[in-house]
Amino acid sequence: MVNGKKIVVVMPAYNAGKTIAKALAAIPKGMVDDVLVIDDGCQDDSAKIARDAGAVVIAHEKNKGYGAAQKTGYREALARGADVAVMVHSDFQYDPTLVPEMVKSITLGQADACFGSRMHRKKDARAGGMPWWRFVANIALTLIEECFLHLHLSEYHTGYRAYGRSVLLRIPFDALSNNYVFDTEMLADLAVGKFRVTEIPIPTRYSEDSQSPNFRKSVQYGFSTLAVMGRYALHQLGIKRYPKFFIQDLPPPVGGVQPRSVENSIW
Repeated sequence: MVNGKKIVVVMPAYNAGKTIAKALAAIPKGMVDDVLVIDDGCQDDSAKIARDAGAVVIAHEKNKGYGAAQKTGYREALARGADVAVMVHSDFQYDPTLVPEMVKSITLGQADACFGSRMHRKKDARAGGMPWWRFVANIALTLIEECFLHLHLSEYHTGYRAYGRSVLLRIPFDALSNNYVFDTEMLADLAVGKFRVTEIPIPTRYSEDSQSPNFRKSVQYGFSTLAVMGRYALHQLGIKRYPKFFIQDLPPPVGGVQPRSVENSIW
């Protein structure tokens, strides 16, 4: 727990056998209540490594996509009574030791979501190995998204994200995309719902084991991001309504009903 709040790590995994043990070992003990590894159709030993490390493994029968893995993780995090769900990548690209900092503002009631920004000091992103084409695209897309969403983030494309319980209860994340643009749609929903958003600076580290989209998929992702901005604008102007941008009211508390827990992790 952090500041008396239950913290659940959600870790999507697809063939991450080379890095997942390192990522799990770096999660601070005593700060996290559960670690959920979403085995998104892995064809290697990622799931076994995760179980041996003490994580709870939830398996998809086949590869469903990055967004689909997050959906499964967030549903289970809510079912386990998480106050904050923080996504940690299984490829060790984002520093798991920063989980307490990622969730701090949410647990203190100062924010509803927190993002780890590699672009807080842009020169550090390049020094950390971010490819030049990804660096340029990140800056350009972030500028465009800021014009639409006004979340005041220095990076809109980080995979290090923490969401408070109220965000996951109110955003219809199950209606969002199953691929990488899921993250952009979550940002759009944060803007629609006027949630409080903050960020912390994080180091950039790319390696040969990093599982970021390749150039072709990144181009597709870029166009998909622009499409999300277009739909967001139409929705906000009332020209066309999209169910994925319908923010729900918080459900009333149900007395005496405890969140289910199908398995306990060692964290």
